[in-house]
Amino acid sequence: MGVTMSDMLQRENVQIVEACKDWEDSIHVAVQPLVDGGYVSSAYIDGIIENVHKFGPYFALAPDLALLHGRPEQGVIKQQLAVTICRKGVEYKPGEPVRVLVTLAAQDPNSHIDVMRILATMFADPANIEKAATAATADEVYHLFVDFGA
Repeated sequence: MGVTMSDMLQRENVQIVEACKDWEDSIHVAVQPLVDGGYVSSAYIDGIIENVHKFGPYFALAPDLALLHGRPEQGVIKQQLAVTICRKGVEYKPGEPVRVLVTLAAQDPNSHIDVMRILATMFADPANIEKAATAATADEVYHLFVDFGA
C-alpha cells in the first residue's frame, strides 16, 4: 500500500478563509500551514509566486480548483498537503475565481503519486470540488479528503 490521504493531510493544514487580497496573498495564506508545521520553508511561498511570474498560473487545474506546488528544491522539508477554502474565490486567471486551493509539498517526483491519483479521481467529479468549496467547517473539508482517499 502506498501513501494514503491520511498520511499526506493533517487536520491542522485544512482551513477556511473568507477572502484573500489577491492571488499572491492567497499563496501566502494557502502555504502558511505547511510553513507553520515545518513541512516547507517560507522560501516555498516565494518559489511558487516566482513560478507564476515565469510560467503563469500553471496550477489552476479545473474550474474552482488550484493545486499549488513548487519544485522540491524550492523549500520542501517533508511531504504534506494543505487545503484552503477561500469563500470569495481567488482569480489566477481573470474571470475564473478559484475557491479550493490544495497545496502540495512533494519531496521528489514519485513519492506523492498515490495521493495525486486520489486527488485526480476525487476532482474528476466537479461535485466533489463544490462539496469542498461549500463545506461548513474545516473538519468537514478534512473528512471529505481523507474519507475519499480511504
